[in-house]
Amino acid sequence: MHYHLIGIAGTAMASLAGLLRATGDRVTGSDQGVYPPMSLMLDDLGIEYASRYDPANLAGHPDVVVVGNAISRGNPELEEVLDRRLRYTSSASVIKERFLEGRHVVAVAGTHGKTTTASLVAWLLEAAALEPSFLIGGIPENFGVSFRLTDSDVFVIEADEYDTAYFDKGPKMWHYLPWTAVVGNVEFDHADIFRDDIAYHFAFERFINLVPRAGTLVAGWDSPALRAMCGISRAPVHSFGIGGTEGAPSHPRWRAERIRCGEAGTRFAVRRDGEMLGEVEMRLAGDFNVLNALAAMAAAAAAGAPWEAIREGLRTFRGVRRRMEVRGEAGGVTVVDDFAHHPTAVAATLDAARQRFRGRRLIAVFEPRSYTAQRREFQEAYGTALAKADHAIVAGLFRPERYDDATRLDPLQLITSLRARGVDADYEPAVDGIVRRIVCGTGPGDVVLIMSNGGFGGIHERLLAGLGPERAARGAESHGSAAAG
Repeated sequence: MHYHLIGIAGTAMASLAGLLRATGDRVTGSDQGVYPPMSLMLDDLGIEYASRYDPANLAGHPDVVVVGNAISRGNPELEEVLDRRLRYTSSASVIKERFLEGRHVVAVAGTHGKTTTASLVAWLLEAAALEPSFLIGGIPENFGVSFRLTDSDVFVIEADEYDTAYFDKGPKMWHYLPWTAVVGNVEFDHADIFRDDIAYHFAFERFINLVPRAGTLVAGWDSPALRAMCGISRAPVHSFGIGGTEGAPSHPRWRAERIRCGEAGTRFAVRRDGEMLGEVEMRLAGDFNVLNALAAMAAAAAAGAPWEAIREGLRTFRGVRRRMEVRGEAGGVTVVDDFAHHPTAVAATLDAARQRFRGRRLIAVFEPRSYTAQRREFQEAYGTALAKADHAIVAGLFRPERYDDATRLDPLQLITSLRARGVDADYEPAVDGIVRRIVCGTGPGDVVLIMSNGGFGGIHERLLAGLGPERAARGAESHGSAAAG
């Protein structure tokens, strides 16, 4: 079969291209500019792709055209597909039909933590010698790739609630045939897709309703909205939570106790159905990652992994790229990258950074890039979240023209509210200004946490370069000039 993917450079689409290539199919694709790391991955896989949309890309008459969910009517390549009556479908449909049917699918959903939890599940199952296939919206460090196809009965997939395609506005996760479904939490997001929290909750209710009665629902008990949904499940519910969380029931089936965090990682005890299983350790930091770990442990156990393998897998899990990833240290300043963009995720990430880098000055750099991040209704929540930093720097909106004055987040107002809370805060619309401010205003021991769900203009590399030997040389030169004067 010849598959052609329009929008091939997206993480999920590029990973699907790799899965199809692994089956022996011919794969081509196109996108509007293809850049690292996806370009490097596609090149390594030997997949042909064009760096612009053009009807000429369809000259090979593909058997199936896969239309990415970022592609809309008016795209010249899509219009050619429709005019020529070529067979077209969505990535979620191809994944379901080619890779999920007949397997034990562990589908990991939820507003926050999907990528980390799915990566953890895959590694815990690997530690148990179950050799799972997987498709994840990030790159687990233990595997070094976002997808893998094996002969195993188990397939781990990150189940996104975002829409499927321009012709299928339902969530992608509705296609994924969950046998073990993980829902970590439910909190309103994606206001561009869901009109309100009722519509958003319905997406997860329907996902829960897809789990067969012989399957398993793993559910985060610390999420009130999710807890209220679990009554519709025909499958057994394996709840998880942190003992003593305010407002949550005190006895989820999987429970973390005696949590201790430090720069080297986190240790905690695990209790299941009242029985103490023992203490575990992991490199990840923060209570939200304890919850992700509990979810992964419960899902791995449901898929057949024994406890000792689960514990060893957790100990050896190396994390996920762009999730509290230390990108480097220069001039004594540690630069950390994270994908956080929802205000709850921003707050949780800052809490985790406080626990991991205890006692160190924390500078938070936030790019309002996602649709949620640029919406005015979340502005107060971002103020509360960013107030957890010692110094907050807010960048300019990624696509401000998409909003009007009534709907657009106002970075200057956000900075004003942060200063009113006693937080050192600045608005720097461009990456150059952010880099200059940090290079001039940080010192040894400081931690710079950069939060964006995009490339952010290569800020990480530029910052490390600016903090490195060049800064030391400039400082020495400045000192010499001052002495001479």
